[in-house]
Amino acid sequence: MTTAVRSRTMLTIAEVCEELGVSRSTFYDWRAKRRAPRCIKLPNGDLRIRRSDLDHWLDDREDAA
Repeated sequence: MTTAVRSRTMLTIAEVCEELGVSRSTFYDWRAKRRAPRCIKLPNGDLRIRRSDLDHWLDDREDAA
């Protein structure tokens, strides 16, 4: 997998927060309560979220209205 393709499948915290319309502190609060999508911790300490994990997390929260 090329770096360009991988970068589209791995999102930063800022990208996830922007997409969800929540603040960074809200995301970290969800993470502390184990309510956030699965994260990958990189060797430098940064977090990334796989696009597929975010989509699955959103699907799980869909209201069956």
